[in-house]
Amino acid sequence: MVVPDSPLLAAVSLLSCLHLGYLARRVGRSRTAHKTLPPAVTGPPEFERTHRAHQNCVEFFPLFLVCLWSCGAFFSEAAAVAGGLLYMAARQIYFNGYVKSAKKRLPGFYLTLAALAGLFLLGLTGIVHAILHKYIHL
Repeated sequence: MVVPDSPLLAAVSLLSCLHLGYLARRVGRSRTAHKTLPPAVTGPPEFERTHRAHQNCVEFFPLFLVCLWSCGAFFSEAAAVAGGLLYMAARQIYFNGYVKSAKKRLPGFYLTLAALAGLFLLGLTGIVHAILHKYIHL
């Protein structure tokens, strides 16, 4: 298993957890600013966009972690770390844009998809290589 030899990958994973927590805190601040008490998820459009932006980030998080670790374990830790940092930057751009306007989320969303696609394809490449090497001896 690659885990003990992947401290940077683990660091990016933990950093991404902190980032998601930061975005959750932004939702809490928006609740306070717009006087939207839990468990309500509806209110002023500004609050609803903030809440939805965070929920979208939460929904993508498992996909990100699987792609990140697959890339890091089977292709390259350095490539996975770079892709993970790009992903987090893209999610921040997405979140900030969405809070302002639903249309302003798109640049961050497209960058997010590019980062995920890169991590996925590199991970898949590494996995196919490992399967071919281990089972077909190519």
